[in-house]
Amino acid sequence: MPSRNPAFGRGFANAGNGSQYAGWGAQPQGYGAPAQYDPYAAPAPYAQTATRYMTMDDVVTKTGISFLVTVLSAAAVWALPGYTGWGLALPAALVAFVLGLVISFKQIANPAATLAYGLLYGAALGAVSEAFNSIYPGIVMQALIGTFGVFAGMLVVYKTGAIRVTPKLTRWVVGAAIGAVVLMFANLIGAWIGGGDGLGLRSGGPIAIVFSLVVIGIAAFMLLLDFDMADEAIRRGAPAKFAWYIAFGLLVTVVWLYMEILRLVSYFRD
Repeated sequence: MPSRNPAFGRGFANAGNGSQYAGWGAQPQGYGAPAQYDPYAAPAPYAQTATRYMTMDDVVTKTGISFLVTVLSAAAVWALPGYTGWGLALPAALVAFVLGLVISFKQIANPAATLAYGLLYGAALGAVSEAFNSIYPGIVMQALIGTFGVFAGMLVVYKTGAIRVTPKLTRWVVGAAIGAVVLMFANLIGAWIGGGDGLGLRSGGPIAIVFSLVVIGIAAFMLLLDFDMADEAIRRGAPAKFAWYIAFGLLVTVVWLYMEILRLVSYFRD
């Protein structure tokens, strides 16, 4: 079964240990039409070595550790004297971006990869947050409150079943996320080539405010897909180690959400 979160790639499909079927990608007899080729039916990388199934406690613990490492890394960079940490933002973000792609495409589910990603992105977040807070005092706390508020709200929405994660909803959310990322890159390229604000998506004007609100909405719905991914992995009998992969996906979504809320608050502070 393919992942509902692009950050997970095919790892979700290949992480099962056969507690219910022969593999995560394999279907029980009589379910659906048979396919000649199933790209998700490859041998599970952890199928032969897993000794314990993943539980929700595993997800909560691994995710908590990942976020703690990210926050501590951000705090350490912020604590550097003067503006020393600002020079670390771009290199750390670039390395974290590449590492995130490797984790996604290579389907890496281990603590070293996830925590390294959190450490690197935490350094970038610390520098960026310090820069924003120096211009708009108190903005980081506002963005953090907003981020935790959205996270808690979407968790309640998911647990109560107010919004159910269906294949149709998944397609809409993933498509919207891809579209938003494409627009961000187009805006960046436009600013580099033509100067100014590119498409105006980061100018701080009405268009920028609407765009940030839309992106925050997309990130919020991505959290629903992340929560559903964790439940699905538990139902399918994923190994305990797979919790690190889910923690990585949640970290990607929450970091994206925080950065967008930080931008939105800065627009109103202007």
